[in-house]
Amino acid sequence: MTTRTESVDTPAGEARVTWHPATGGAARLVLAVSHGAGGGIEARDLRALAAALPARGVTVALVEQPWRVAGKKVAAAPKVLDEGWRGLWPALTRPGLPVVAGGRSAGARVACRTAAGLDAAGVLALSFPLHPPGRPEKSRAAELLGTGRPALVLQGGRDPFGRPEEFPPPAADHPYRLVEVPYGDHGFAVPKKAGTTQDEALAVITETAAEWLLELPL
Repeated sequence: MTTRTESVDTPAGEARVTWHPATGGAARLVLAVSHGAGGGIEARDLRALAAALPARGVTVALVEQPWRVAGKKVAAAPKVLDEGWRGLWPALTRPGLPVVAGGRSAGARVACRTAAGLDAAGVLALSFPLHPPGRPEKSRAAELLGTGRPALVLQGGRDPFGRPEEFPPPAADHPYRLVEVPYGDHGFAVPKKAGTTQDEALAVITETAAEWLLELPL
């Protein structure tokens, strides 16, 4: 697979986009996904999506936020993360295709908060941090329910930031689809003694995402 990396200036600093172009004929859309507060685009779910989706006609853009590009160990404040995402959005739309905003953990929150304002075609939320671990009263459900866009949430069954059964039900005016990744933790790692393998867990992510993306009304 041929990839290319592009630096993008934003009001929050320099961001970086690694493009994984569609290989299965003409691209239908761009899936732009960013990392969380504790890691970068090397996360197993982001790597899996970048490896699997181009053959399904989806161009994947892995986005590194400015704080990460600058080598900082602590993520910027939510307002700054949103500012960086909005600043690099024109680069994501440059191929002239619909763009689905996505991310894992903190990146998923950014995608949810900004989707409507950027006219994203949809939102892919990986390991959405519904609440801090052990603090269910600190719910962030409003961010997920307020996207104003079709949304898919892929959530590990053991995620301490919110297990699938803790999520609010979709409402008529806030539709979203929630799919559990069995035995997965916040990074979608599964125990060796689980009833599924790591590869099978990642296949749930890539297959579910591919089917959902290709069904979006664009």
